[in-house]
Amino acid sequence: MGRKIKIGTRGSPLALVQAEIVKAKLLRVHPDFTPEDIEIIPILTTGDQVQDRKLIEIGGKGLFTKEIEEQILNGLVDFAVHSAKDMTTELPQGLALPIFLEREDVRDALISRNDTSLMDLPEGATIGTSSLRRQAQLLSVRPDFKIIALRGNLDTRLRKLKSEGMHAIILACAGLIRLGRYDQVTEALPVDIMLPAPAQGAIGLEVRENDREILEILGPLHHEPTGQAVAAERALLGVLDGSCRTPIAALATVEGKVLNITARILSPDGRDKYEIILEGAADEAKIVGVNIGQTLRRTVGEDFLERIKMEAQPEG
Repeated sequence: MGRKIKIGTRGSPLALVQAEIVKAKLLRVHPDFTPEDIEIIPILTTGDQVQDRKLIEIGGKGLFTKEIEEQILNGLVDFAVHSAKDMTTELPQGLALPIFLEREDVRDALISRNDTSLMDLPEGATIGTSSLRRQAQLLSVRPDFKIIALRGNLDTRLRKLKSEGMHAIILACAGLIRLGRYDQVTEALPVDIMLPAPAQGAIGLEVRENDREILEILGPLHHEPTGQAVAAERALLGVLDGSCRTPIAALATVEGKVLNITARILSPDGRDKYEIILEGAADEAKIVGVNIGQTLRRTVGEDFLERIKMEAQPEG
């Protein structure tokens, strides 16, 4: 091969594993590539630097992508590998998110100290998560739970489970599977209790939208049903102005030419919950996502959306 391919990624253990997954797939579909032709470049992001505060206090999910996107635009890397759920709904001008690997398990996982299932945890149990979506859905089924802010990589969170005396923590199944740590899981939570974040479990590749050579190289990696499902979920999120300040959950599934999507929005305390299910054409995934987002927005009303954003604001 004539040119070197440079892959940008966060430097977390999970991000590096995901970049290696992409590299391995590229080597399989392009036999003329050698391992030396593809370089993985870790990039430190603000979201990784600041670990002692909730994301809503420092600016939200875009803090995991800003520095990486700057390097793509400046040509320092050819494309980036992301956990798709970390991506903002609007990308910087000149960038696109056209390639998705086949989705992994979308569910959230409970890891408890004594292998106790969610509904068997004791009254007033403490659960670690910094996700408002997870918090709201946990409190919806168990208002007695006490939610403790929890950030950091997998090993940090597992360590805090014991050192900070929590009864349990919640993590994404996909990350645990990719890191070879699924044996830690006490219970994979059913989606009727814990609907995932939009795009959870999907790896997305972000590129310069006019880089035809890279797009052609990456094309064989794309899994169309995952791309359609994620497109619908991200479109829904865009309509609802979804951020770390809004407890929004969504899951789209594609069977043949049909896409089904379930969307859920809650108040941070879990007391108010709205859910809508919609079916549409898979090849019109974005339109289906926009439609369900608009329907959900009309159902809950602007006052509710403003209220939950205010309730989720950090103090001070």
